[in-house]
Amino acid sequence: MDSSQISELLSYLDSQPEPRIVMDKNYIIIAANAAYHSEYGNSVPLVGRHCYEVSHHFDRPCDEVGESCPLKLSASTGRSQRVLHLHQTPRGEEHVDVELTPIHNSSGEIVYFVEMIQTIRDASTHPSSRGLVGRSAVFNNMLGLIERVAPSEASVLLLGESGTGKELVAQAVHNASKRANEPFVAVDCSGLTETLFESELFGYEKGAFTGATQRKHGLVESASGGTLFLDEVGDIPLSLQVKLLRLLETGTYRRVGGVDPLRADFRLVSATHRDLKQMVKQESFRKDLYYRISTFPIHLPSLSQRREDIPLLSATLLARISPERKLNLHSDTLAQLEACDFPGNIRELRNILERASLMADSDIIMPEHLALDYKEPKQSENVMSQAIIPLEQAEQHYLQWAVSQHKGDRRALAKTLGISERTLYRKLQI
Repeated sequence: MDSSQISELLSYLDSQPEPRIVMDKNYIIIAANAAYHSEYGNSVPLVGRHCYEVSHHFDRPCDEVGESCPLKLSASTGRSQRVLHLHQTPRGEEHVDVELTPIHNSSGEIVYFVEMIQTIRDASTHPSSRGLVGRSAVFNNMLGLIERVAPSEASVLLLGESGTGKELVAQAVHNASKRANEPFVAVDCSGLTETLFESELFGYEKGAFTGATQRKHGLVESASGGTLFLDEVGDIPLSLQVKLLRLLETGTYRRVGGVDPLRADFRLVSATHRDLKQMVKQESFRKDLYYRISTFPIHLPSLSQRREDIPLLSATLLARISPERKLNLHSDTLAQLEACDFPGNIRELRNILERASLMADSDIIMPEHLALDYKEPKQSENVMSQAIIPLEQAEQHYLQWAVSQHKGDRRALAKTLGISERTLYRKLQI
C-alpha cells in the first residue's frame, strides 16, 4: 500500500465508531482511530508499540504464552479471525471481543491487519455486583459463543448441570442482542402443570374458566419484542411439547378461551440439565421440537471444570450476599473450597458461603465456618509416592496437588512454579 492508500485507510478508520488499530506483520501498531484512543488509549503513546505489549502487557506474542493469537491465525490462513481475549485496559483487565481482518496489497500479499475491539459489558474478571464473572479458559470459550450468537435471532439452547448459572447466561444473551431494551421473561417449565401450561404461557380471556374474572396476558405476550427464556425445557411433558412446537413453528397462539390468533414476537433461549438427545432417542422429547430449540447450543462448564474461577466467584458471591460487610476468605478457607468437587456448582458454593457469612463474627471467614465434607489430600496422592506413570500424567497430578497445597492465588503459584499465569491455566485445562 502506498502512502495515499494508508492515509485513506486511516481516514476510514477514524470514521468508524468501534475502536480499531492497524498493525503490521511484526505486531507493531502503526495507527489507532479516535474511538480506540478514547476507550483504551489511557493517554499513552500507541504507535510503534507491539499489540501484545499494549493489550496484554506481555513481552512476546500471545500464542507464546498460552493465548490464541488472531494475527498469527490470520497470517497463516489469509482470512479474518475472531477471538475472545482478556485485555489490560485503563479500567483493568476486561473481556474483549477481538475481530482481525487482513489487508492485502495489489499482489495479494498481506501487508497490514485491522483489529476491531469491543469490550464485553456483561462479564467481568473482577468481583461484580451483577452479571457473569470468570476468567478461566472454559468460561472464556462459553463467553465467546454468547458474543457470536447474541446479535442474531437464532434459538439458543443452554446445556449443563444444575447450578451453573443458566439464567445469568440467558440474560447475557439478551443484553447483547438487538432486543436488549425489550422485556426478558423467564419461565420455569418444571413448575408448569398441564392445566397451567396454556394459561401461563398464552394467557386467557375473561370467562374462559371458573375464576377467570378478567383477561390475563400470558408470558409469551409479556415477552413481546424481547426474549423468552424457557428454563428446564426438558421437564415439559410430552403431551404439552406439541403446543410449544406449534407456537414456534407458526409464530402465533391463542389465549385460553379466545378465538383470534395473536402474533408472537420473541427471541427464544432455552435451558436444561437433561440429555435431550438421549430423551429424543427414548421418545420422551419430540425430535422436531429439539431441532427447533437447539439451533445454537452452548455448554455451561461445571464449577469443577473452572476451579481457577473459585476465588473470583467466592469474592463476588460474598459481596452479593452481604454487601454491607467486607467479607474475605482466609487462605486456608480458599484452599479448602478449591479442593471441593461442588456437585451443586455455583449454587452450592453460594449456599456454603451464605452459611459461612452467618457463622463468622469477624470479616474473615475461617475454615471452621464452612460446612464441608473436606478431607486432606492423602500422601499417596503425592506424585513422588506413586508408581512410574507417563510424564504428562505426572505433571497433572503434581499441578493438582500444588493447587490444593498453595496458600496464595494462581498468579503467585505460577510465579513459584516458574511459569506464566497463562501457561498454568492452560496446563490445568489439559
